[in-house]
Amino acid sequence: MSERAKKRRNLDEAETTTVVTTKTVDMDNPSSDIEIYAKEVLNALIVDNLPPTPNNFSLYFDRHLEDKSETFRKQVASMLELEEANDDETTIILEQNLKKGFASIKNILNSTASLYKNMVLMTKILDKRKKELMLNDSAQNATTVMGALEGDVSKLSNILKTQSAQMKATYDETAAIVKTVEHETIFDNQFGVYNKRYLLSKIEQEIGLIREFDHKSSLIMIELDRDLKKSVKNEKAIVLMTRTIARLLLKTSRRSDIVAHYGNGIFAMLLKHTDIESAKKASERLSYLVSNSNFFLADREILLKISIGVTNIDSLHSVEEIVVSAIDGIEKAYENKNLDYAVSLREV
Repeated sequence: MSERAKKRRNLDEAETTTVVTTKTVDMDNPSSDIEIYAKEVLNALIVDNLPPTPNNFSLYFDRHLEDKSETFRKQVASMLELEEANDDETTIILEQNLKKGFASIKNILNSTASLYKNMVLMTKILDKRKKELMLNDSAQNATTVMGALEGDVSKLSNILKTQSAQMKATYDETAAIVKTVEHETIFDNQFGVYNKRYLLSKIEQEIGLIREFDHKSSLIMIELDRDLKKSVKNEKAIVLMTRTIARLLLKTSRRSDIVAHYGNGIFAMLLKHTDIESAKKASERLSYLVSNSNFFLADREILLKISIGVTNIDSLHSVEEIVVSAIDGIEKAYENKNLDYAVSLREV
């Protein structure tokens, strides 16, 4: 082969060769918005002298996201939707299914009880007919037949009694199990948020973290306006309005916030790594969102209104004292009708 032909072949091979390269992400020079934001979050943790644990990173990730553009927040939200549900969400689904199963067992027992009552009624009717036949001497054969039929019904009745007793024992055992589980549940079925038990445990946990890392966190308590409830005078409507408040709380909360039903229509939001000023801003946003949400009762339009109590969480006070302080904030907001929220701080 000539020298010129060799050069031509080498050139052809070079033109048809595919070079595969792997892109390496340099965090010192991030190339995407999400990488830049991740570095900002990490720097914020370092500035605040907090260890970059997954939990702290998640908290700061949500907290600083509020300052970003709506476009970027939507981009991040779409990415987060692809992630698998967390353990708490799985637990909630399990609890809901368990309660549905319990309701089914209860329905079975009710049906069995109804069937048993009907069989008792049938026995009484047969007894009545037997007495009527015995009044007529020419009806002896019919009486014999009725006696046999009565025996069959009696046997069936005894079988049903035994089965009913067995089902009742199963029901009582299941009820005891469910009652035990309910003491360990974390979800409030009525309003679709966490329950009081879970809230108190998370406040206790947050107190321990504050004692360890000395950061700021807050608690706000929310209640549907009492004057509004008095004016409505309709319990079902009040429950529906309260559920609307719960949905709005979930809508305005961050992933790191804990939204829970404390009891009697009072809700709570545990705002981790959030100082009082930021908690006040969150209360203002929530009040604005609620006040711009309409509720229709028949042909009547009702403007929703809430009262909010704000307090700080520290390591010097108990869970009960912190909760009472937030509820005191609600009372202060009621005292001044011009306030949608009020801050209640404890003496150190």
